[in-house]
Amino acid sequence: MGQLVAGVDEAGRGALAGPVVAAAVVWVGEPLAGVTDSKRLTPLVRERLCDAIWEGALGVGIGVVSHGVIDRVNILRATLRAMERAVAQLPVIPDWVLVDGNRVPASLLPRVTAIVGGDRVVGCISAASIVAKVTRDRLMQGLAEGFPAYGFGRHKGYGTMDHYEALRQHGPSSVHRMSFRLH
Repeated sequence: MGQLVAGVDEAGRGALAGPVVAAAVVWVGEPLAGVTDSKRLTPLVRERLCDAIWEGALGVGIGVVSHGVIDRVNILRATLRAMERAVAQLPVIPDWVLVDGNRVPASLLPRVTAIVGGDRVVGCISAASIVAKVTRDRLMQGLAEGFPAYGFGRHKGYGTMDHYEALRQHGPSSVHRMSFRLH
C-alpha cells in the first residue's frame, strides 16, 4: 500500500468575526470529480462536494480556533493551531501532510510540505479547502441566528460593506476579532 497523504487547508483567516477553521483530508484512489479550490465553487456545489468528501475519504479531521484565541495569539498562530488540530482529529495517521500556503505547523515537521496554491492543484488539499469552508460557513450561519444585526449568514464574517455598516451601527459583537481593524 502507498503512503497516506493528508491535505490541509483553512477557512476564515481574513474574516473579522468568528473562528478560523482548518480541515485535513486523506483521500485514496481517483480524485472526486469537481474538487478544486473552494473559492472557485458556488455554495451549493461546495455543500454537495463536502458531503461526498466526508462519505468517500479515508479520513477527515477538523480543527477550530475561536476568535478569542485569535486575538490572544494572532491569526497566523491560530491558523497553524487549527491545522494541527485538524491533523490530530484524523482517524488515520498520515505518512505525509501537504499544507496549502507557505507556512506549516512546527509540530508536523519533518513530514510536512507547504505548497503555495496547493488548493488549486493538489486534490487532497482542494478537498480540505472545501471541508474547511463549508464547516466554517455552517458555524457562521449558526452565529447569524444569535447575532442577526450583523448579517453573518450573508458574508460569513468577512469585511463586506454591509458588515462594516453593521459594525458602525452596532459596534462589535462578542464574536468579533478585536485584534483586527473593524472600521
